[in-house]
Amino acid sequence: MPSAKARHILVATEKECLDLKKKIENGGDFDKLAKKFSKCPSGDQGGFLGQFSPGEMVPEFDKVVFSAEIGKVQGPVKTDFGFHLVEVISRKD
Repeated sequence: MPSAKARHILVATEKECLDLKKKIENGGDFDKLAKKFSKCPSGDQGGFLGQFSPGEMVPEFDKVVFSAEIGKVQGPVKTDFGFHLVEVISRKD
């Protein structure tokens, strides 16, 4: 069964998400930014969500995690929780 490891930063607005993405693209540390800004409890672990399979996360999140380029920050990804920046760490098909 396919699985992936990913991390994310969850914020309330698209603007916050885009601002954080720009910081990361300019050399900002994803881990530190997740710890400081993420509204998800995973922020304490730098946004790390562990390993999961399709269907364990909301559909919008799954779509990105199981199709995006590994190691490239994706987003904003809008879900009912807010706006996410997502980075796929690894994936097995």
